[in-house]
Amino acid sequence: MEKFVVNIIHRPEMVPEYAEKVTGHGKEEDIGRDALLTESLDIFRLQQDCAHKYGLKTTIQMTYASLFNEEAISIAKEHHEKYGDEIALSLLGLPCKEFREKYKTKDFCIWMFSMEDKKSIVDDVFGKFYDIFGFYPESTGSYYMDAELVNYIKEKYPSVKCAVATCWEEGPKAYHTCNNSWYTFMDGGPWNPWIPSKQNIHAPAANEAEDSGIVAIPHLSRDLLACYDGNGSNFGTHPQNVLRGMIYDTKTWEYPYLYNLIDQYRSLEKYNNGYAYNMMFVGPGWLNKMGRWEAPFELLKKSYDDGMAYYGKLKEEGRLEDMTMAEFADYFRSKKTYTEPECALWRDILYGSDKQLFWYCDPYMRACINMDQGGALVDLRPYAAKLKWEVGIGTPHIQDASYPFLIQEKYRAGYFTHYAGEGTVRSAKLSYHGEEVDLCLCRTKAKFSEEMIADGKKTRILTLEPVTIEFYDLTVKLQTKIYFEEGSSEIRMERTVLEMSNPEAKVELNEYMVACYGTTEYTEDMSEITLTCKGKNEDKTIAYAYKCREEEEAGASSVEAVIPPVDTKVSMRMSDEKAVGYIKEGYAFSPMFTLGYKTTLMDKEVVSTWLKLEKAN
Repeated sequence: MEKFVVNIIHRPEMVPEYAEKVTGHGKEEDIGRDALLTESLDIFRLQQDCAHKYGLKTTIQMTYASLFNEEAISIAKEHHEKYGDEIALSLLGLPCKEFREKYKTKDFCIWMFSMEDKKSIVDDVFGKFYDIFGFYPESTGSYYMDAELVNYIKEKYPSVKCAVATCWEEGPKAYHTCNNSWYTFMDGGPWNPWIPSKQNIHAPAANEAEDSGIVAIPHLSRDLLACYDGNGSNFGTHPQNVLRGMIYDTKTWEYPYLYNLIDQYRSLEKYNNGYAYNMMFVGPGWLNKMGRWEAPFELLKKSYDDGMAYYGKLKEEGRLEDMTMAEFADYFRSKKTYTEPECALWRDILYGSDKQLFWYCDPYMRACINMDQGGALVDLRPYAAKLKWEVGIGTPHIQDASYPFLIQEKYRAGYFTHYAGEGTVRSAKLSYHGEEVDLCLCRTKAKFSEEMIADGKKTRILTLEPVTIEFYDLTVKLQTKIYFEEGSSEIRMERTVLEMSNPEAKVELNEYMVACYGTTEYTEDMSEITLTCKGKNEDKTIAYAYKCREEEEAGASSVEAVIPPVDTKVSMRMSDEKAVGYIKEGYAFSPMFTLGYKTTLMDKEVVSTWLKLEKAN
């Protein structure tokens, strides 16, 4: 049975982001200004009214500031009784007079505080919530919640079962489009709900022992292509994001992209056993009476109401189920197993191209396949490492909560580099009589399918349309299939020669992975990395020292890299036992490493290569 689930989350944020400066009209800062508090409550009521008008229930995430406001408390209690809305607790909305006087800071991101302060703030906020409502919340959230914070909350307040835990691809791209002022880096997480591990909030739990005890949901449902290529803050099912991206008709005030985006999320049920998810989480600051993003309040209000109306229409037609966060957590745990991946074959619905990306997420990896680059792997996060990555004051990562990548085409060049050297990508090259073609240059399309394997698990398969490669005196028609076997921590790429203009010809196939590690555009120290080519009789090893060295071995059983800074081992192996495995060290201008295999292919031949991720120790 197909099911499209929507979470609608509102928060009475008494001091909405940016709003004090607008409401104050150039006056000295006063976050207790009556006009500010009144406007915030008016907008919160408006949002609630929009949802209820269309028969939708919400999750009301009370902020710390709202817990000092009798009117906000009264509205929450009334709507809980009347509409079945959940009263939850947000760790956003901390700034208020009471908070600043107590904690002597203007910091407002809970994950950036020291662990000592995180615990103190959580106890303060949860305690006040209990004093007011007589129970502890079942849901909480922030833009991001680190694993240590979640573990503390779950241990101290076991009623919590659901949390807004990260914002998809909110990293350097968002930072740059906020004039280098938005110090929140959280790239590399899932785009849809998941059960986070105790070790790292981004990485899904592989089993009960790793289970943090909550279901995590993303902060906003993003466009999985436009957001990846550009600034995610413009591309989401948050109507005001669509306005900020100027993706609407300025004359008619219509925004078909918003509905197309919601519909594309609905379509993800085809890849996830009949289940699809979406969320809408818009704070009061986005509906400011003075307008936002060149849009007047009337348009802000219309877009929000229209978004709710669309959800209401889908519900009326029996094609949508609205749940509170706590209800969704129970549903999700009944629906998903630990090893079941989240899949999304995503197409461009904004720019009019034919571009497709395939996103895959399970407890061992998050991977992105780009069909515009011949099915190249362009983003890879090694969740298998379950990397311990503490965040906040007093840790090595005060602001950077991102899960590190091994491959990331936007931050480390990908195939299309500007100058000498290589960028990170997993692809293949075909060579014939001195000519070479990289499959990154061969645009294609993909279809998704599944095959049942043992224990009720499945292999997810991407079948790419064949590409034709033309050398000077030879034409090769090649097809690629990509297999994600559930629970294996491997990606298999299968190449099949369908036709050759000369059936007797032999072409060289070079399956390669260029990689590094990091969370931003800036290179990390690669000198701890060890590369190994495992041969039948001996292993050949390179301790990375930027010396541009290479090693190879015919019949190598695997080629490997151990990357201690991210506690990851990545390896490749090939089905052709005679293939030559090789390893390459980079140099200072091109600080990458390369793993690969070379073999020859003739007409109708098939060869497979596996990429595997493991925890290094």
